[in-house]
Amino acid sequence: MQAALALQAAGYVRVASVAGGTTRWIAEELPVVRPELDADRLDFNERYSRHLLLPEVGEAGQLKLQASRVLVIGAGGLGSPAAFYLAAAGVGQLRIADDDVVDRSNLQRQILHTDARIGQPKVASAQATLSALNPRTRVEAVAERVTSANVERLLDGVDLVLDGADNFPVRYLLNDACVKLGIPLVYGAVQRFEGQVSVFDAGRQRGRAPCYRCLFPEPPAPEFAPNCSEAGVLGVLPGVIGLLQATEAVKLLLGIGEPLSGRLLQFDALSMRFRELRLRPDPDCVVCAPHRPFPGYIDYAQFCATGL
Repeated sequence: MQAALALQAAGYVRVASVAGGTTRWIAEELPVVRPELDADRLDFNERYSRHLLLPEVGEAGQLKLQASRVLVIGAGGLGSPAAFYLAAAGVGQLRIADDDVVDRSNLQRQILHTDARIGQPKVASAQATLSALNPRTRVEAVAERVTSANVERLLDGVDLVLDGADNFPVRYLLNDACVKLGIPLVYGAVQRFEGQVSVFDAGRQRGRAPCYRCLFPEPPAPEFAPNCSEAGVLGVLPGVIGLLQATEAVKLLLGIGEPLSGRLLQFDALSMRFRELRLRPDPDCVVCAPHRPFPGYIDYAQFCATGL
């Protein structure tokens, strides 16, 4: 108010004070210009309003998410909650690969699917749910099992891979492909009441970050590594781990925070305890050691069955 009076005293005629804020400004019938936003911009502002308030995200970060492309392997226990929150967060493109169909036993934990979709391809069910949640996210459904023959095609053009596989052969395959192509891999696994999550980014940080093989140079014997259909799993546990994976994915895409690269986060649901293990890159790792050329893809099923 004092500034307005000073300007008037100096001879300025058309002076208005903003004392009292917008309400008083309108009450005094001063000119108000309201920006005209198209429907798309209004949707963007409303849908992501809580992100836009965060300095670490803001409009620039939200646009970065909108331009991001993520490959989700598996539309099951881990892939379902992870993909759900990545779509809600505004990731622009989700490519989801899974060759399975929805089974009634899935519904205890795989939240993208419904009873009415039993028998449908999981990727089609996932696409329907995610598109209904956020039409701005393009969902590409790939009804294929990941193999050495198609893995690089599936990874083509993506910024990040989220591993929701429930078996060791696919985990090793994804690790090797991500190291070769320099794509960060967000890893998660669950069994019974325990889960773990990490980020493997050795492809972009050779010699400075570990890969999955640095953690597990050799697969465990099959009898010591049952999957969820054999050992069972607490229904909410994949949700906990899948959301941690989604959190890491968003952080990596935005370039914020401290990712779990070089750290393995373990969760015990029965004791409600987290434990963190530090991981170091193996200087002699057959895949990510800086001095080693890429060895090529192998028969991963045979490797996990025999260790050879």
